[in-house]
Amino acid sequence: MAPLIAHHVAKNWSGDLNANDSNGPVDSVDTPRFRIGVDSGGTFTDVCVFDREAAEVFVWKVSSTPSDPSEGIVDGIRQSIDEVGKGVEVDRDDIYFGHGTTVGTNALLTGRGADTGMITTAGFRDVIEIRRQKRPELYNLQTEKPPVLASRDKRFEVTERILYDGTIMTDLDEESVRVAARQLKAEGVHAIAVCTLFSFIEPKHEKRIRDIVVEEYPEAFVSTSHEAAPEFREFERFTTTVVNAYLGPIMRSYLDRLVPRLEEIGISVKPHLTQSNGGVISCESAKEHPVRTVLSGPAAGVMAAQAVGRAISIGNLITFDMGGTSSDVSLIENGTPKLANHTDVHGYPLKVPMLDIHTVGAGGGSIAAVDNGILKVGPRSAGAAPGPVCYGLGNDEPTVTDANVVLGILNQEHFLDGRMPIDSQASHAAVERLAESLGIGKMEAAQGIIRVVIANMAKAIRVISVERGYDPRDYAMLAFGGAGPVHAARLAAELDIKRVIVPKNPGVMCALGLLQSDLRTDLSITRLSALSTETFAEIEAGFEQLDARAEEWCRMEEIPEDSRRTKRTIDLRYGGQGYEITVDWPEATGRDALVAGLRANFEAAHEQLYGYISSEEPIHVTTLRLEAVGHVPKAELKQYPMAAEGEVPVKVADRNVYFPEFDDFRTVPLYDRTTLRPDQTVPGPAIVEQMDSTTLILPDQAATVDPYLNLIIESTT
Repeated sequence: MAPLIAHHVAKNWSGDLNANDSNGPVDSVDTPRFRIGVDSGGTFTDVCVFDREAAEVFVWKVSSTPSDPSEGIVDGIRQSIDEVGKGVEVDRDDIYFGHGTTVGTNALLTGRGADTGMITTAGFRDVIEIRRQKRPELYNLQTEKPPVLASRDKRFEVTERILYDGTIMTDLDEESVRVAARQLKAEGVHAIAVCTLFSFIEPKHEKRIRDIVVEEYPEAFVSTSHEAAPEFREFERFTTTVVNAYLGPIMRSYLDRLVPRLEEIGISVKPHLTQSNGGVISCESAKEHPVRTVLSGPAAGVMAAQAVGRAISIGNLITFDMGGTSSDVSLIENGTPKLANHTDVHGYPLKVPMLDIHTVGAGGGSIAAVDNGILKVGPRSAGAAPGPVCYGLGNDEPTVTDANVVLGILNQEHFLDGRMPIDSQASHAAVERLAESLGIGKMEAAQGIIRVVIANMAKAIRVISVERGYDPRDYAMLAFGGAGPVHAARLAAELDIKRVIVPKNPGVMCALGLLQSDLRTDLSITRLSALSTETFAEIEAGFEQLDARAEEWCRMEEIPEDSRRTKRTIDLRYGGQGYEITVDWPEATGRDALVAGLRANFEAAHEQLYGYISSEEPIHVTTLRLEAVGHVPKAELKQYPMAAEGEVPVKVADRNVYFPEFDDFRTVPLYDRTTLRPDQTVPGPAIVEQMDSTTLILPDQAATVDPYLNLIIESTT
């Protein structure tokens, strides 16, 4: 059983239900009273319960159970419902349950997915191993490719061939499929990826192969490429399908354990899981398409950040989510998170729509060590158990958290409002050992750990900003995660970002984001043609197919008609270009106006990304995309009354903190976050503590409390 770590710390976090929002559905008596969001991380599992009638959010943190995350999740939900039930009667059938999970991510990162086989067109079984015949790092001769998830002896070719236009050149040899399925069954394979050429144009053969495999081997998880990634480029399509198959049995097993455990505590509703695109899907959809949940947890945090930005009218944000193992960064422009239709996760290219989140192995538990005489921090992590040295659970290698303890930034006696005692002397001893191996002083070593991890995170932010054509100086940084507010001020200074926003409950933002997420699916279809009025009929016909698929999905998810929304985008490129850009569908009528609008949108995006346009070059269409959303009621952020005139923040203590600006310790005031009120200002240097995080305010900075109880940190010089 996971021990209770923290509880009931976010009462009144949210106000009125989003009943009248033009982007959401009208509230009804059928809307569940209680909405539960659970984010299962590597260290802690966060649980949020939103009571629609009381307009309150209750927050818990329990220890994660890495061996079986469902144990910690169910125990946290049980405890939270029991706590809420002390004040109101909780109908356990009147609940919506949203869940962000790292099950798929961890299986992919650690290589613990299912034993996977593959059936493909004759002559193409080595596509996933040949890749694109280019090194990820051009001048690095030591680059290692990630392991191939379906080994060559488990990749079988079958006789069939469909041409680029969908015509059948060679009929499917069904007997070769049966032979392959029987051999894979004999090999003990648990998942099978079916990947044939041009199935995104004509899926007839893939569908028949799937049916035959199910007949021969019904216990196997089968993933087809026309369902997993119905787009051109066979390497990326094949890899996405193989990854989906690799994760399928793992996700099914996990959800098949989670649902009965929920039923044991009286909750019969099935969870909705966060997708990498920021929306949620049903439990059954997640079982069939686990690849869509690879960035499940971080995506929920971005959705929460979007809600905060919308409330305070700041549309341009860089999100910085630093947890115990990693840091996730993304960019929100004009209130909309950036979406990537192709991304690379642990070396595997995935053709699945995802929020454009970049992850680095830099978290509070990242281990600092000496590598060939050089200080290196991460990506190796101490994890949840044993965790940082100060946890006293057996780790003796210093982490980023230990460095912050040594510097005096973090509490010297406990975390989580006293519920988690720590051993600060153990942190000092561990950093001292590291310093001796480097031949430097202890404080220099501790500050060196922070400098290295800041540099790693700054590099990650440049990937999603500078390398995409965006200047980070034009954005505010929204910092969350348990370790985000600790490092945000220094990271922002490194990037010359002028404003840092720390939300009211930064340590549980991903769980809160689950209360802000809509049902969503992203549909696509490849249509290779020139962009012109003459070819526009083909584009319109393609979108009609996508509209029909969206309608079917809405019916399957039981989304009311007044809660549905769709958005069109289209992938375009200049003739001869290797890759395309996704642009919005213009608000225009008539084919001529639509073609002109698409060209204008493409040229603006091309200039943003590459710095030039070629107005005389023809533009080609590659893929049509449709985002289908089913809106759900949400909790709006609540404004709080201003502090009384003349009421200033009251410090609760003083703390000695080491500042490299002074090359020495300084005594700084310590404030309790829960006592701060809107319109109050905390001058730096200072420390602001709360249950789920700690915020560092540097010299020459000040933090102002806004009406939503966010801390707005800005320079005073």
